[in-house]
Amino acid sequence: MTDDYCFARTTRIVRGRLIAIVRAANAQEAEALGESLLAEGLDVVEVALTTPGALQAVERLSARHPDALVGAGTVLDAASARLALLAGARFLVSPSLAAEVLVTAHRYGAPVLCGAQTPTEIEAALSAGADLVKLFPANQLGPDYLRAVRAALPQAPIVPTGGIDAANAAAWLDAGAVALAVGDALTRESSQRARLRIIVSETRPPATP
Repeated sequence: MTDDYCFARTTRIVRGRLIAIVRAANAQEAEALGESLLAEGLDVVEVALTTPGALQAVERLSARHPDALVGAGTVLDAASARLALLAGARFLVSPSLAAEVLVTAHRYGAPVLCGAQTPTEIEAALSAGADLVKLFPANQLGPDYLRAVRAALPQAPIVPTGGIDAANAAAWLDAGAVALAVGDALTRESSQRARLRIIVSETRPPATP
């Protein structure tokens, strides 16, 4: 059953193709940002644990929006993973490959996005059981880098993160991203939200091997 939950949530992230990343000064601000995004129909929201009181925001958002996917980001170890999941997180995101985060999340049926840059790191993340691979920081690499990586690893479900906005979203999707994780362009710049959603809906998903 946990595998079914994990697969279903991963599939939902890929179909939606847009993860909104919430980073804030405190739990109240994170909660307000999350509410704003969810109210506009962006139903995959990641609250970074670098936000003071992030678990409180995760708990309240997930309780009020049981049909949304509210997750936790910047999860570095098993203890943080378990606390996030107990707070109601339905997926976890790590900036690197942390095997203990994968084990803990999968025990509770939650998918994990593991951070990676190089083909070796991407392959290691997939071999360890990562459900999706967070290409981070994406703005230091560029869409052409992703296109080259996917030529060698077409099966890799990669989610660029870092510096994604309405100006470059289409290029990332055209290069083979299965979804995009977006921070300020969604949470701080309301004018970009509609543009990003249009771009995501109009760009064809990458071919699978």
